[in-house]
Amino acid sequence: MARRAVTTLLIALLVILHAQLWFGRGSLRAVGSMTQQLDAQQRKNTQSRLANDRLSAEVRDLKEGLEMVEEKARMELGMVRPNEIYVHVSK
Repeated sequence: MARRAVTTLLIALLVILHAQLWFGRGSLRAVGSMTQQLDAQQRKNTQSRLANDRLSAEVRDLKEGLEMVEEKARMELGMVRPNEIYVHVSK
């Protein structure tokens, strides 16, 4: 009788542990979902890092030289130097 109780108890524990593996907080589905979220966040971080690097380079150029300021003024504001003709080519 005691042997049967031990076997039943072990089977019950095995079922509980198996249920936790498939449906609990640390289940395979939850881990897979968190892995996907982590991958998506890492991609966003990489994109943000690249954008930050570009902006940092642009700020550094603006601080260091007037060439970038002139280029920005030409592109965004249509600045033209004296005795210079503005030609706009569209594709």
